[in-house]
Amino acid sequence: MNIREATREDFDRIWPIFRDIAVAGETYGYSRTTTKEQARTIWMDAPRRTYALEEDGAILATYYLKTNQAGPGDHVCNCGYMVSSAARGRGLATAMCEHSQEVARTLGYKAMQFNFVASTNESAVRLWSRLGFATVGRLPKAFNHPSRGYVDALVMYKWLET
Repeated sequence: MNIREATREDFDRIWPIFRDIAVAGETYGYSRTTTKEQARTIWMDAPRRTYALEEDGAILATYYLKTNQAGPGDHVCNCGYMVSSAARGRGLATAMCEHSQEVARTLGYKAMQFNFVASTNESAVRLWSRLGFATVGRLPKAFNHPSRGYVDALVMYKWLET
């Protein structure tokens, strides 16, 4: 398993992961009809860095890292992680989150914030909590889950400096 910076050429292999997660509508605030070009902008162009987790030439997971806010908030970054449905349960999200924290520190960020974690995404909430992220905010009924209706979205935060 290798985590490396993604290239524009990688997007064709990232797109199926993104598409499946966006279409499901259960974990990200992206439109379920996001086009490939819109996704390329979201995942490859807008972030400061995008990474691919590769094994035997196949991209199994990906994440982006970007500055969360400009100006006086630019010391806080934000990340988004996506794992292929075929590769879930193998610790890839853990590996990417740990990797992203190291990258964030190297880039000079002092903290990491997840802005909109669906409360129904229990495995992610457990994982981020286990990795030291605190739930610092709850947005009542802010996420419209396709089968559970309006559920809370969480803001999770971790100070990266020791």
